[in-house]
Amino acid sequence: MFRLHSQASGDHMAQKGPYETAPVGPADCSGLSRRDFLRYGGAAGAVVGVERLLPRWILPDGLPSRRDPGVLDGSAGPVDLVIGKTEIGIGGRSGAAITINGTVPGPLIRFREGDEAVLRVTNTLDEDTSIHWHGIILPNGMDGVPQVNFPGIRPGETFIYRYPVEQFGTYWYHSHSGLQEQLGHYAPLVIDPMGEEPEPFDREHVVLLSDWTFENPYRLLGKLKKHPDYYNFGKRTVFDFFRDAAQDGLGATIQDRMAWGRMRMMPSDISDITAATYTYLFNGLGPDANWTGLFEPGERVRIRFVNASAATFFDIRIPGLPMTVVQTDGQHVRPVETDEFRLPIAKTVDVIVEPPEDRAYTIFAESMGRGGYARGTLAPREGMEAAVPELRPRHELTMADMGMAGHGEMGGTEHGGMGHEGMGHAADHGGMGMERSGLLPPGTIPEDTMHGPDEHGPGSAGVAMMATSRLGDPGNGLGDDGWRVLTYMDLEAREPWPDFRPPDREIELHLTGNMERYWWSIDGVEFSDAEPIRLEYGERIRLTMINDTMMSHPMHLHGMWMYLENGKGDRVPRIHTMEVKPAEKVSLLVDADALGPWAFHCHVLYHMDAGMFRVVEVSDVATAEDADGMDGATHG
Repeated sequence: MFRLHSQASGDHMAQKGPYETAPVGPADCSGLSRRDFLRYGGAAGAVVGVERLLPRWILPDGLPSRRDPGVLDGSAGPVDLVIGKTEIGIGGRSGAAITINGTVPGPLIRFREGDEAVLRVTNTLDEDTSIHWHGIILPNGMDGVPQVNFPGIRPGETFIYRYPVEQFGTYWYHSHSGLQEQLGHYAPLVIDPMGEEPEPFDREHVVLLSDWTFENPYRLLGKLKKHPDYYNFGKRTVFDFFRDAAQDGLGATIQDRMAWGRMRMMPSDISDITAATYTYLFNGLGPDANWTGLFEPGERVRIRFVNASAATFFDIRIPGLPMTVVQTDGQHVRPVETDEFRLPIAKTVDVIVEPPEDRAYTIFAESMGRGGYARGTLAPREGMEAAVPELRPRHELTMADMGMAGHGEMGGTEHGGMGHEGMGHAADHGGMGMERSGLLPPGTIPEDTMHGPDEHGPGSAGVAMMATSRLGDPGNGLGDDGWRVLTYMDLEAREPWPDFRPPDREIELHLTGNMERYWWSIDGVEFSDAEPIRLEYGERIRLTMINDTMMSHPMHLHGMWMYLENGKGDRVPRIHTMEVKPAEKVSLLVDADALGPWAFHCHVLYHMDAGMFRVVEVSDVATAEDADGMDGATHG
């Protein structure tokens, strides 16, 4: 099985210049004392106190400003990061984590737009590691993906990342080696703009959400491959069958169960991994620890939310306090006031709140599967708490997730339900996606698509009868509480796109999988058997994705921006990660403006590891043709 953590070849280790990888000892970590180096490396293996495991920026009296001693100021010079193994304690239990400078999450790094980033990363693990700068536009060799554009950092060695900082906003960084991200290898990154913020604020807090398990993540993945529903404790029972039969009729209930069987899915399968093993962390703290962010009544407080989870979507609200969304994926958007939003894995959302009273407010981040939550507190003083909401009832997948919304009862159409035997799409993908002519104008919401015969093969358990845009859908389990919920249709760029023109061609990709085998792929081909998606430098493509599975996939493209076609004309929002809901069809415009091989994958860590990963290869055709011509002349 393909894994992203394979050892790099010896040839790659001989690079020179700023990309150089070389053995290093404590004395080589400029800016770190020997005591700090040993502490950060975590070699002693003892369980340390909570505060020693928390980076300074998240303690109650700390503000994540450049002046805070717990923030690494990249504008002041090179930043030193040490990747090590440390014993940590969460909820009264202890276990080994992979840490950055000794903490989970790692240190907040702060740059200013226009800086040059210089980051010296030392590996004290006994395995290769890496850092990917999520959402950062940078040279290909600095992206940090082993086997794609980077050799990996071997044990005892230091790698120097060096790149220009050409953007602003809230981002994060994490390992791209194996399943290290699940073990704590992640941290936030904030880039201040050159000029003024368009939405002023008086104070800010960074909130990084994550999921933690004391299980070995490779054993966890092994359980999913043998029993994909291992962590699903909300399965339907025989009592549910009789209840549904009494309510909907016996025939309809039997047809419903048969359709779910053809899909190799359960309607309760919202998340692969649940609170059965996960503790949900709020800046590295469990729900009972009550992280606190301070404010003074009347202040405008900016909260930078980052979802650094391996497998968890969070639904976020602050009861009694509306939130104004001002930035997504590090990019300014026109302000949108909301009461709740779903934060998919790997995405960031910045909000501004204005607490009017001298009281505490709970920041509540409920897992999408409703099994647990992370929480913190906004308060004028430390030690205050507000009521913590009860978890909402568990919800289930619906007909819309099968691509059957509006079709009445299951099997009530001429299609008779769906399954891999009969439903699919008519295009010949050839493992690389379908290209179309007759392109729609830029910024257009894609049209619904009925599927034809399936061509993904037996690896794809089922495909949606109809793929449709769900950009206005808040997501399963949301929208029925009377609260305003943010959707992708609400997002509009603050400034128009200066080069608003039609795409040159369209590539259509289908997100595919088989839950019975826990097998994930793109166009029915897992990464180990897939060819790269090839783009020509300078072209604009329309990337259309159709989710043929019944799980949401946060798809992340490295190295280039994606412009979401949500009907906002030349103000379509710019993003680096796109959640594609079940049975959904989305289109994004991508400018191939960055040469080299780039990763494109689902950011559910276990989906990526199981095969939902591709390489996007951007090549300069003119340069390649010149090289071919020279080669021909040489060999005459």
